[in-house]
Amino acid sequence: MRVDPIFIDNRGHRTMLKWHRARRKASDPEFTPTRILEAMRLGASVEVDLVLHAEHGFAILHDRTLDHGTTGTGLVADTTADALRQLFLRANDGTPISDRVMLLEDLCDLLKANPAHADALLQLDCKEDGSRLSPAVIESFVVAVSPVASSMILSGGDSAAVAALAERTPGLKTGYDPTYPGILDALTSASDFATFIEAALRLAPDATMIYLDHELVLTADAVGVDLIGAVHSDGRRVDAWTIRSVSPTTLNHVQRLLDLRVDQITTDDPEGLAAALAGGQG
Repeated sequence: MRVDPIFIDNRGHRTMLKWHRARRKASDPEFTPTRILEAMRLGASVEVDLVLHAEHGFAILHDRTLDHGTTGTGLVADTTADALRQLFLRANDGTPISDRVMLLEDLCDLLKANPAHADALLQLDCKEDGSRLSPAVIESFVVAVSPVASSMILSGGDSAAVAALAERTPGLKTGYDPTYPGILDALTSASDFATFIEAALRLAPDATMIYLDHELVLTADAVGVDLIGAVHSDGRRVDAWTIRSVSPTTLNHVQRLLDLRVDQITTDDPEGLAAALAGGQG
C-alpha cells in the first residue's frame, strides 16, 4: 500500500517531510500546481520560492533568471506579470512541460478555491532582501496572501524583510534562515556554533521555525553543540535542509537528524526518503 510522504515518527518524535520546491519525488518538476494542491490536501509541508518581477509582485520561481527553469530568457525582475504567465516550466531534463509559471496571486487563488487540510503548511521562501521591498511590493503581497495566510509560513534570510511582509498580514507565521554562504568555513569551534545560534534567535524573535543547512547541524553536532536542542529550548522548531537524494550517506545523515529530534526535513525526494526509512535502510 502506498503511504503518502508526510512525516516520519522516530522514538516518540514526529518529523515532517517538506516537499522542496513542491516535489513529492525526485523526478517531479518544480512548482507545479498539481503537487502543491496535493500536498495541501494531504496535510503535508510544501515549499515554494518567491522572486520579484517587474510589476511589484512575486513569481513562484527559485532563480532570478528565467533561462533554467522556464521557457523564457532574461531576468525575472525585468519581466512583466503577463509575460511571466505565458511561460512554461521545465522538467528536470530541461524539457518544457504543460504547466505555466505562476505568480503569487495565482497560487493564492488556487488555495482559496481548494481549501487545505488543517495540518498543511505552505512555506513561502522569499529570495529578496529588504531593500527590494517597496510599499507597492508589500501591498501586493498582503492583498494576495491575507485570505490564505493561516496555511502559510513566510521565510527568508533577511529577518527584517520577512517581518516587513508579515506584520501587515494577519495570521501569517514566519521563519528565519540564518545560514549564509561560507558559514561552514566560518564556524569551527563549539563556541562559534553556540554564538551563531544565539544570535540567530535574537535577530528573529517572532520566527516560529529556524531553517538550518543540515550539514551545519551535523557539523555542530560533531563538536558537541546541539543546534536543534538550543532552538527547542527557545520554544521554536527546526527545519534541516536539503536532502537532495536518497543514498546510504544521506540516510545516515537523516537518521542522525531524527535522533536529534529535528522537526522538519527539507528534501527533493520525500517519497523516496520515506520509503527508504520505512524499509529500514536508515
